[in-house]
Amino acid sequence: MCDERGLYLIVVPDGSPRWRFDYRYEGKRRTMSFGIYPDVTLADARGKRDAARRLVANGEDPLAARRERPKALCLDGESFDALADEYVRRLKLTGRSESTIEKNRWLMGLARPQLGKLRMRNITAPELLEVLQKIEARGRYETANRLRGTLSTLYRYAIATGRADRDPAADLRGALIPAKVTHRAAITDPKQVGELLRAIDGYEGSKIVRIALLLSAHLFMRPGELRLASWSEFYFEIGIWTIPAERTKMRRIHKVPLSEQVMTLFEKLDAMTGDGKLLFPSVRSAERAMSDNTLNAALRRLSYAQDEMTAHGFRAMATTILNESGKWHPDAIERQLGHVEGNDVRRAYVRGEHLAERVKMMGYWSDRLDELQADGRVVHRRFGALRGRREAA
Repeated sequence: MCDERGLYLIVVPDGSPRWRFDYRYEGKRRTMSFGIYPDVTLADARGKRDAARRLVANGEDPLAARRERPKALCLDGESFDALADEYVRRLKLTGRSESTIEKNRWLMGLARPQLGKLRMRNITAPELLEVLQKIEARGRYETANRLRGTLSTLYRYAIATGRADRDPAADLRGALIPAKVTHRAAITDPKQVGELLRAIDGYEGSKIVRIALLLSAHLFMRPGELRLASWSEFYFEIGIWTIPAERTKMRRIHKVPLSEQVMTLFEKLDAMTGDGKLLFPSVRSAERAMSDNTLNAALRRLSYAQDEMTAHGFRAMATTILNESGKWHPDAIERQLGHVEGNDVRRAYVRGEHLAERVKMMGYWSDRLDELQADGRVVHRRFGALRGRREAA
């Protein structure tokens, strides 16, 4: 949309309308950005255009004048440090997990030495690129790309609160070395799955860790969701584990059906840790959960290398074999994994939790694991004591 005297509004691929101003200096066409509409109003954009035209009339290049403008130190709430601190505080208020908050704090901390005292609206794309390229120079390509995304998120917050006009981090898309995608190692061949289960069954370390490994196979939840589970989240009388929204990656309550085999494992675990709050307390303190590296360390002890199997790999193991069975709707498998439909339109129609199908599927999955572990001989297990656990509590 054109205004007049070189000012116009464009819509870039991310959908945000931006003000642009075209002018000629020393016979060459140049373009300036005046920020995002409606954060920058038409009146504001016209004022910036008029100021730029005055510089041209005086024989000065507005772009050069902008670049040469000193980056004043800022301690009034508009500095990078101030915005970063404020953004982290807001993450806490919105209930984000402590690991997410720490990840954001750590990433932004990588940029603080160079950018911390600069005013957010004065930081340029080349200055951001310099920070990111220093990280790239150490071979940390994924970290550099993650930081670019975090900086872009921080700038969107700065724009929304009137402390920046545009997002220079968005200009760096494609400027960084892409991070190599590495998938977490997982065993998906049924015969090898059976061998893994027999190895776990014979684990000679902690009995609690052994049960955690078996539950990882049967439930295939995210390792952190299992590791941090508390007894109060379980409704054994109906065979459901309800993970609260604040502990799930998608920030949605997630219900997990419990098979008979899983209930048997919980009976055994109850005798070990049932008097406490957590299913898997740390050996150092009953108030803290076991280390996030405990299960991976146990797999290494079972002689499974890092590129063979990981605690997170139980998810890929289950979803691969369940999908290949052809017995279950893909949406049911995705819901069991705790995934949310990424397509906004489809998500509006696919709202069901597929719980009834997932109850049957989880029973089938535990039976399938028994078959693989027994090399074809089905193992039947029974449970009962835990059904009344919550009433007794």
